[in-house]
Amino acid sequence: MNSPVLSPTIRRIVLEAVILSVLACVVGLGLNFKLVFNAFSGQAVSDTPVVDTMSKALTQDKEIEDGLLFPFPVSMGELDEFLADGALLIDSRSVEDYHSGHLAGAVSLPLGSLDAQLEDFKQKVPLERMLITYCSGYGCPDSFELGVRLLEEGYQEVMVYEGGYPEWRDAGKPVEKADQ
Repeated sequence: MNSPVLSPTIRRIVLEAVILSVLACVVGLGLNFKLVFNAFSGQAVSDTPVVDTMSKALTQDKEIEDGLLFPFPVSMGELDEFLADGALLIDSRSVEDYHSGHLAGAVSLPLGSLDAQLEDFKQKVPLERMLITYCSGYGCPDSFELGVRLLEEGYQEVMVYEGGYPEWRDAGKPVEKADQ
């Protein structure tokens, strides 16, 4: 009866296959380190390009798919530039969350009470004003949904800060608490 031991040729082939697989994994992880790091840290997996000029951002501020408008995502690093150019931060979280802490200078427009507050908001904020919505971080859909609704209402420059309040606060950026 033959022994289950592999012949030297088969062992060499298996060893070469294992070495090639490990090498491919190392190269793949090395080339996609940022993507892998973002996935394991709970951030967005997409690799959003850094916007280096306002004009480039404004031409990409919304995408059209099946007739729907979508707000353009922005990173925390891009917010300072947009805020310096007059963008308005909009907190889409509940009023209670807004009062407990929000990005400095943000106004409250909760998605849950949008229908009741929209007309007043439209009277105070011109349709041409750049708006950046945010909520409770990655995985919170409220800021995106609010951005879509604002685009449907005629606002032309709507963006979404997906990191939201938690990322901003954890980075040590300025936050405010509202008087109740």
